[in-house]
Amino acid sequence: MRLGACLIALLATAATAQTPPTTDGGTSYHRAPDAIARALEAPPTPAVLVSPNHDTLAILGRESLPTIANLSKPILRLAGYRIDPATNGQAEVRVQWLNKLSFTDVASGRTVEVALPAGLRFAGADWAPDSRRLAFYAQEPDALSLWIAERDGRARKVATGLNGTFGTPFTWMPDGQALIAYTVPAGRGAAPVAATTPTGPIVQESAGRTSAARTYEDLLGDAHDEALFDHYFTGQLTRVSLDGGTRPIGTPGLVTDFSVSPDGRYLLTERLKRPYSYLLPAAFFPTEIAVTTIDGQPVRTLVDRPLADDLPVDFDAVVKGPREAAWRSDAPATLVWAEALDGGNPRAQVAFHDKVMMQAAPFDAAPVELARTPARYATTWWGDDGFALVVDREWRTRTEHRLAVAPSRPGQARTLVTRNYQDQYNDPGRPILEENAAGKPVMRFTPAHDAVFVTGEGATKAGAFPFLATMPLAGGAQTRLWTARAPYYEPVVALLDAEGKRMLTRRESAKLPPNYVVRGVTGGSAKAITAFADPAPVFAGVTQRTITYARADGVPLSGTLYLPAGYDARRDGPLPTLLWAYPAEYTDAKVAGQTVDQGNRFVRPRGISHLFLLTQGYAVLDDPAMPIIGEGGAEANDTYVKQLREDAQAAVDAVVKLGVGDRARMAVGGHSYGAFMTANLLAHTDLFRAGIARSGAYNRTLTPFGFQAEQRTYWQATPTYTEMSPFTYADRIKAPVLLIHGGADDNSGTFPIQSERMYAALKGNGATVRYVVLPNEPHGYRALESTGETLWQMTDWLNRYVKPQPAAQKAAAAN
Repeated sequence: MRLGACLIALLATAATAQTPPTTDGGTSYHRAPDAIARALEAPPTPAVLVSPNHDTLAILGRESLPTIANLSKPILRLAGYRIDPATNGQAEVRVQWLNKLSFTDVASGRTVEVALPAGLRFAGADWAPDSRRLAFYAQEPDALSLWIAERDGRARKVATGLNGTFGTPFTWMPDGQALIAYTVPAGRGAAPVAATTPTGPIVQESAGRTSAARTYEDLLGDAHDEALFDHYFTGQLTRVSLDGGTRPIGTPGLVTDFSVSPDGRYLLTERLKRPYSYLLPAAFFPTEIAVTTIDGQPVRTLVDRPLADDLPVDFDAVVKGPREAAWRSDAPATLVWAEALDGGNPRAQVAFHDKVMMQAAPFDAAPVELARTPARYATTWWGDDGFALVVDREWRTRTEHRLAVAPSRPGQARTLVTRNYQDQYNDPGRPILEENAAGKPVMRFTPAHDAVFVTGEGATKAGAFPFLATMPLAGGAQTRLWTARAPYYEPVVALLDAEGKRMLTRRESAKLPPNYVVRGVTGGSAKAITAFADPAPVFAGVTQRTITYARADGVPLSGTLYLPAGYDARRDGPLPTLLWAYPAEYTDAKVAGQTVDQGNRFVRPRGISHLFLLTQGYAVLDDPAMPIIGEGGAEANDTYVKQLREDAQAAVDAVVKLGVGDRARMAVGGHSYGAFMTANLLAHTDLFRAGIARSGAYNRTLTPFGFQAEQRTYWQATPTYTEMSPFTYADRIKAPVLLIHGGADDNSGTFPIQSERMYAALKGNGATVRYVVLPNEPHGYRALESTGETLWQMTDWLNRYVKPQPAAQKAAAAN
C-alpha cells in the first residue's frame, strides 16, 4: 500500500479512538490532533506597513493565539465596548497584539531590527507623515504607553497613561514633530464601586414614539454602568512632543474621535453626552461634533444632536443633520460632512438622499454644497481643487454611484460610474490613495494630470488578476497598464516613482506564500523585498481547485474543493466531505452566479478554520456558493429555505459527481450566519450525516428588528421570520448536531441563549446533539486553548458520525 493510502487508512482507523467528553457538565480543554496543534502553535506571518514615501517597510511580528488566562482577565462590557480596566484600554479580544518590529529598506533590502523591551506587546503602529519614524502604543501591567521607533532601530517611550477605550489613542501632527494623544485625565480618582443593596428599580419607559432597536450586546444596564462608562472612557486630549513633553488640550470629555486639520491649526472632535441609552450602544448616544484650535479653544460647533433612538431599522437609515464630518485631505482646513435630504429614512421617495457640504476655515462663511448623492453618502476620494470622487451606496439595490466633482466649482457633480457593488467581473477598482505631506490620503494623478491611477482585483472566471490602470478625469474607458499573470495573485501596494513606472506588489501563488516585490510596470524581472516562509508546511501537499456547477434553476455556482495531501481518487475512492458555507443575498442572479477561480491564492488555515480537517482525512468544499436571490424588488428571504435547499443539493451533487465526495458521508457546517444555514439544512433536507454549527442564531423572534440582510421587522414579515428559524423545525432535525458558542459572544444578534435554547429544543425532541460553551470567548474564538478545543470537538464529531462507512456505524451502534 502506498503512503497516501496508508495515511487515509490510518485516519479511518483512528475515527473511533476519541474519548467522549463529559455529558451535561464541564470538562478540561482538549488538545487538537497533533498535526493541527503544531500548526496552531507556529508563529503567524508578519504584518507589513509601508511608509508614506514608500521607501521602507515596517515588518510587524504578530502574536500567535493568546492564552485563555489572558483572555479571562477581568473586563468591563459597557455601551457596546469591552475594556480592560487595569490598563484603560480595549479588552484582549479586541486587539491584535504585535511583538516584534523591524524596518526593511525597499531599495537595498537591508533590514534593521528595532530594540524593544523583552515581552513588550504593542499595537496601533502608524508612520509619521514624513516617514522618519513610527509610533505605537504598548501594554503595561496597569497602563498603556506611547512609543516612538526610529528607523535606526532605537525605540523610546514618550508618554504613559493613554486612554485606549475608544480605540487607537493617538494621531500624528501633520509635521511629524508631535502627536495628539487621548489620555487618562490627571487626578482621576478610584473607579465607582457598585452598591451592594439596590436603592430602587431600574425603569425604562416609552411614551408612544416609534423607537426600534436591533439586538445589541454589552449595553449599559443601570446607573452604576453609566458611572463606570464616565470614569473609564472620559479622556484628556494631550499634545505629546518627540522628547516626551506633554500639554493638555481643552477640557476632558468622552471623545470618541479626533483628527487634526492638514495645516495643523485645528482639531475636529466628536464627544458623547448624556442621556445614555440602555437599548443602544455608544454610537447612538447624544453627540457633539465641533472644531477647536489646536490648543483647544472653541471655534465652531457643527452639530449637537440628541440620542439617536428614533431611526428606521433600514440599513441605510441615518441621523438627521450633519454626520460623518472629516477634513478635506487636499486643503489646509476645510470641513466636509454629509446631511440627509430624506429625513434619514432611505425609503423616502426623493431624487437625492444626501448632500455633501464644505466649509473652509475660519468657518465664518456659509457652508457650500459640494454635491447631492442619489443614494446614501459613503466617502470622498480627494485629489485637488479640480477633481475629487464622491461615492454613495444603496443597500436595498446594492447600487453604487461615483460622482466626479471639482471642489473649486461645487454643485456640478457628474456621474462617472453606476454599478452593482457585488458585481466582481465589472469592478472598476479604486483610485490609488497616497498620503500627502500632511499624512492625509489623496488620489495619485498621472504626470500629465489628466487621469488618476487605479487598481483593482481584476476578477474573472479564470481567477482574480489584480491590475494597474489609469482613469481619465474627463470620464471614459480606463487604460490598463499592467495585469498580474497566472500563476500569481499580485495586488499593487504602491507606486514607487513620480512617473508611475515602478511599483511595489504583494505576490503569492498556490504554492508560494505572500511576499513583497518591486517590479516595473511595463515588464522586467521582479525583485523580492521580503522572504516570509510558509507558516504551515503541513498543508503544502493539500490540493485545491475551484469547481463550477449549476443550481436546478440554472444559476451558476462554485466552490473551492480541497483534498488531503497524498489523496488519489482512483486509489482511495470517495472521501467523507465537509461543506462549509455562508449564505449571501443578491438582487441580480447574474451577479450571484459569478465564479472566480481561487487557484492562484496561497491558503493556510489559522485559528478555528475548518480547513484543518484536511489533516484528518476529510475533503472540504469551502465556501460553496449559497446565493439567496431577490430580483425585481422581490424579498430574497421570502424564498430562503427553497433556495438554500437547491444550493446545497447542487453542491453535494457536484462533489459526488467528481468521485471525491461520498454521498453517504456528507457533513455541513458554518459559523454565525453559516451556523444558521447549517441548522436550516439539517431541518429541511436529508443531504447530510451530521452538522457543525458555531455561534449561530436559530430563533429569529429573538432578533425582531432585522438580521443579516433582512431589513423588515418580525411584525412586517412574520411568515418569513418563522420559516427561516430552524428553531421552529427542531423536531425535524435527525442528523447529529454539534453546537459551539462563545460564552461571551459580542456579535449583534448571536447571544449565547440562541444556542442554549436550540440545544434544549433538540434534546427535548430526541436529537443527537452536543453543546459546547467556550468560557470568555467572543463571537470569533481567540484563545489557544479554546481554538484547540473547537478543532478537537469538530474532529471528534465528524469522526463519530460522518467518517465511518454507514454499515460500520450501524454495526457499532448495534454493539
